[in-house]
Amino acid sequence: MILLTRLSEQPVLRPRPSSPWERGAVFNCADRFERGLIHLIYRATDRPSAGESFISRLGYAVSSDGTHFNRLDQSVFHPEGPQETRGVEDPRIVKLGRTYHMLYTGYSGRDFKICSATSTNLIHWNRHGVLLDEQNKDASLFPEKIGGKYLLIHRRAPSIWLAESTDLKIWRKHTPILEPRPDSQWESSKIGLAGPPLRTEQGWLMIYHGVSRDRVYSLGAALLDLKNPRHVLERQDESILRPELDWEINGHVPRVVFSCGQADLGNRLLVYYGAADTVIGVAELQKKDIRFT
Repeated sequence: MILLTRLSEQPVLRPRPSSPWERGAVFNCADRFERGLIHLIYRATDRPSAGESFISRLGYAVSSDGTHFNRLDQSVFHPEGPQETRGVEDPRIVKLGRTYHMLYTGYSGRDFKICSATSTNLIHWNRHGVLLDEQNKDASLFPEKIGGKYLLIHRRAPSIWLAESTDLKIWRKHTPILEPRPDSQWESSKIGLAGPPLRTEQGWLMIYHGVSRDRVYSLGAALLDLKNPRHVLERQDESILRPELDWEINGHVPRVVFSCGQADLGNRLLVYYGAADTVIGVAELQKKDIRFT
């Protein structure tokens, strides 16, 4: 059975009271392992993230050991235009060639849509606007083409969907691939992608979040076919991480662990997660332990 192991009993990133744009909360982050360093693109709010007036921006932090981070004083991505009036949220990043592709949620205060941006250095970003013109979130590209097509995972509530494209603009063949399980104690209400799918020898490892009837957010795992990711090979019944520590249970939004990525260090994965929509924690998975049976 797959289980995540926490690397720290304390958060690895907390809000900075002296910083106007990230004094409310720091949480849901994309992550990359490049040239011996862990890079985080994290969501931050200027006020508590459960309030009605917060605005979300994205910050950048870097670490050599995975638990101690240095971060830039200013945000690297901030709201622009009417779709992002209330902020930019929950980034997920893949690298295609030399270009980083980030999908994120643009929140207008009335609705939320998947938006996209690209970068060559994770600091300076070029915006490409709304990707799907509908209420949608929890989206990521696959980190490589499959069958000559780009693939997109997204969330039409309450399920996880997959679509394909030849140009990263027009998306076709939208198909639900994973549904909530009504009889589950941890994923009965709705589900959504965590980090981008990760290629393994067995298939595409997909870490995702599930929400219980009493609104507890936990993480789970499924395995998708390498050549046809619409085919789910395995799905673990039990969650792989659930809120247990005080700072995961108590915060702006109680009882939440929520991930937008995993850093691939070769033999192991580091999964960074938002806890209670307030701080960021990290857990580990050894690749040799990716077993569903």
